[in-house]
Amino acid sequence: MRKLLGGLFAVALLLLAALLLFLALFDWNLARPTLNTQVSAALNRPFAINGDLRVVWQRQPEEGGWRGWLPWPHFSAEQLVLGNPSWAKGESFVSLQRVQFSLSPLPLLWKTVRSPRIDLVAPAASLQRLADGRSNWSFDLGDPADAQTPSPWTLDIGTIGFDKGQVTLDDQSLNTQLQVQIDPLGKPIPFSDIVGKAAAQATDSSPQDYAFAWQAKGRYKGQPLAGEGKVGGLLALQDAQRPFPLQADIRAGSTRIVLAGTLSDPKNLGALDLRLRLSGSSLGHLYALTGVTLPATPAYTTDGRLSAQLRDAGGASFRYRDFNGRIGDSDIHGDLTFVARQPRPKLSGQLTSNQLLFADLAPLIGADSNAEKKERGAAASQPAGKVLPVEEFRTERWRAMDADVRFTGKRIVHSDKLPISDLDTHVVLNDGQLSLEPLRFGVAGGKLESQVRLDGTRVPLQGTLRLSARGFKLKQLFPGFAPMQTSFGELNGDADLSGTGNSVAALLGTANGGVKLLINDGAVSRSLMEIAGLNVGNYMVGKLFGDDEVKINCAAADLGMKQGLMSTRLFVVDTENAVIKVDGTANFASEQLDLSVTPASKGLRIFSLRSPLYVRGTFKQPDAGVQGVPLALRGAGLLALGVAVAPAAGLVALIAPSSGGDDSQCAPLLRQMQGKG
Repeated sequence: MRKLLGGLFAVALLLLAALLLFLALFDWNLARPTLNTQVSAALNRPFAINGDLRVVWQRQPEEGGWRGWLPWPHFSAEQLVLGNPSWAKGESFVSLQRVQFSLSPLPLLWKTVRSPRIDLVAPAASLQRLADGRSNWSFDLGDPADAQTPSPWTLDIGTIGFDKGQVTLDDQSLNTQLQVQIDPLGKPIPFSDIVGKAAAQATDSSPQDYAFAWQAKGRYKGQPLAGEGKVGGLLALQDAQRPFPLQADIRAGSTRIVLAGTLSDPKNLGALDLRLRLSGSSLGHLYALTGVTLPATPAYTTDGRLSAQLRDAGGASFRYRDFNGRIGDSDIHGDLTFVARQPRPKLSGQLTSNQLLFADLAPLIGADSNAEKKERGAAASQPAGKVLPVEEFRTERWRAMDADVRFTGKRIVHSDKLPISDLDTHVVLNDGQLSLEPLRFGVAGGKLESQVRLDGTRVPLQGTLRLSARGFKLKQLFPGFAPMQTSFGELNGDADLSGTGNSVAALLGTANGGVKLLINDGAVSRSLMEIAGLNVGNYMVGKLFGDDEVKINCAAADLGMKQGLMSTRLFVVDTENAVIKVDGTANFASEQLDLSVTPASKGLRIFSLRSPLYVRGTFKQPDAGVQGVPLALRGAGLLALGVAVAPAAGLVALIAPSSGGDDSQCAPLLRQMQGKG
């Protein structure tokens, strides 16, 4: 038995020695044709190792103990090429000058392929995707049912090292063509040298060093793109605690993106932690790059921290926090969160501007100048003869995402002609329906409260506006007019309008509804009109009153609107010298004016005007003059002017106390119109 066992053991050792000798001396290049054929058949792609194929057996002392004496196979293959499917351009999908890796033999016994490191030398890849979705990085591996069956084998790769390489991308579905080149830095750059010591110390773990530089150029989603940056040298697939460093400076169209930070758990794309700076000619341009719907704005720049959890069950979440920046000449600060949820992603957060230029709000409705539109890349310019903005809302983007954002403008900077102090609004976008509730301005010591709703799911867009103006102090409304500074009068008003159309001009050109306005205890003169910049008003006041200041007891207006045509149901101005009636229409579709101004003097006071006035022309260039028909009214008052009685009742709710808390002088005027006094 001893001899038998000893013989068997000797035979086993002999066979093992023969096997090891065979493996050590075997010319693996003889196996290349078979290996090429088998891999080509498995991947359904042409595959070839055109260079030397070698296997060297070496001990792994770093394994420790008896495992350190067990030799491992170290594979080396040169000139590898994996071909393209038949529909793709070119013959090569991926090529490598050389690939090197080692395998641990023992894990093979429990069906685990373990390689602590794979080195790729001079990799090159040509990535292609057609408009129909076919991509050359997707493989046809036979029966889909077989592909769904879990493989008993497990792949365990430690790190991947790569050398100088090139990647090209031609993605027709994204309208993207890029060329990327990767080069070794020569000497690794510590993470803290790029992001700064403070940012590096704030990182929970120690990131790898930067080891490679990259450059990219081409087009992304149709926009020219150029960028450069740095990345780590080893992709630590198994070490989730060792973040992978990223750094980039990218220009896409008019947008510039500068970032530096880390990717955690790179094997599973776990999380991002980046310092991010964004700048460009308009926030609206980020839609093409990111799919995030943002409004058109003047040129902007922001700087903040972007953190992301890419594996959240509810969808990857991105938070741009504690950012500061400028939009136009206004400062901006805030915190935004974007969640890639289903069925639509959502943007939420809060924005604050400590000093907001009112002019920077103009692009939101397309009211900026043509030069500014061109700078931010607007598709349409404002016609020379039009006042109302014609630039269309991008309603096709409104259904791409939802939003819930609060914006506060603590102080609004403007000219003396526009006494707006602050702004507060809550923007909600839900499945194509946009609402601003409230949209609140502080104006001349009072409040302008409004609610705006725009339904982008309708074609054309449907919009409604409800507006309430309360407590506008006349002396603050015209701060540059000295006589008004003694006034305690107020302006109050209401508006309720609805219309259809994809621009401000179209919405007002089809609007239905009404506007009510009441002013008490004021004053008017040509100087006031000059301050307000109203040339027509300047002309009319000069014709009516000369150059003197005239006190206004009350101004009352009830304007109806139907299909964009605003008509005067009631428009009366009661001054100390006369009662003035305004009749006619303002057509918001054609922007044409057709108004007549008829005064009636009070008692024996001197009143020189002999004929009514007219206001015609366009909103852009109104024309005022004296009608040819002589004025026959003398002290006739409201009855002779034919003032409507019924609309006066609807203005009673707008009456505000007059100077010193006395009864408003609008009260007796409205009572007189209603025949009550």
